[in-house]
Amino acid sequence: MTGAVFNDSADKLRHQVLSSFGFRIFLWRQLPLAAFAGLRLRSLDEGGCTVILPGGWRTQNPFRSTYFAAQAMAAEMSTGAPALVLVRGSEAKVSLLVTEVRARYTRKIVGESQFTFREVGEMAATIERAARTGEPAVYVARSVGRNASGEVASEFEVTWSFKRRD
Repeated sequence: MTGAVFNDSADKLRHQVLSSFGFRIFLWRQLPLAAFAGLRLRSLDEGGCTVILPGGWRTQNPFRSTYFAAQAMAAEMSTGAPALVLVRGSEAKVSLLVTEVRARYTRKIVGESQFTFREVGEMAATIERAARTGEPAVYVARSVGRNASGEVASEFEVTWSFKRRD
């Protein structure tokens, strides 16, 4: 087990999606647009989740920089991958849904970029609260996009709603 954040069930899924082959299969089955764009999962642990967004024709706009929607997809994935793994590890059945996305773009991205979400522990606590109380719980996950030089290029707030299913 990786730590207190992931139980055995969650950790098993975490290892599956961290395998390049397993992640590609997951994307093609569940999120084909993300698979087509070439999203890759670089890391997923209690310290955070990082998703790589390749540059190139599949993700660029007419100005030859990375399309804002491709950035949003990578940011959502950096928060959604931990959410899926944590929900799978919950003792109760918990549904998850994105209810809002806010974005701020500060630099042009040309080429590969990475999107990182760090607050996995806080998200886990929110999911656990929803599972335990039966009351819906909302968590605003912050993902930061960085260009190939490591400069912050965009920041996203992805609002997740978690609710125990009966």
